[in-house]
Amino acid sequence: MLSCKEVCHFVSESLDQQLPWYTRLRVRLHLFICKACRRMVKQMALLQTAAWFYGATDEQTSTEENDTLSENARSRILKQLQQANSGSADHNA
Repeated sequence: MLSCKEVCHFVSESLDQQLPWYTRLRVRLHLFICKACRRMVKQMALLQTAAWFYGATDEQTSTEENDTLSENARSRILKQLQQANSGSADHNA
C-alpha cells in the first residue's frame, strides 16, 4: 500500500505526465480508502484549473513590468529560503 506522501508525489507527477497503469491502480486503491488524499486531489485539480484559467487571462494583459518581482518581494523570498536552508542544515546535523 502506498503512503500518503507517495500518493501526493504520484498525483503531482500525473499532472505533467501519464503514470504507468500499475501506479495509477495503486493510487486509486489508496484514494478509495483515504479521505485526506481524496481531498488533496480535489484541491490540486482546483489549483490546476485556476492556474490555467488565470494564467491565460494574465498572458493577455501582462506587461514586462508585471512579469518581475519587486526588490522587496525578492529579498523576503531570499530570506525565507536562507532560513529554511539553515533550519534543515541544523536538523540534519
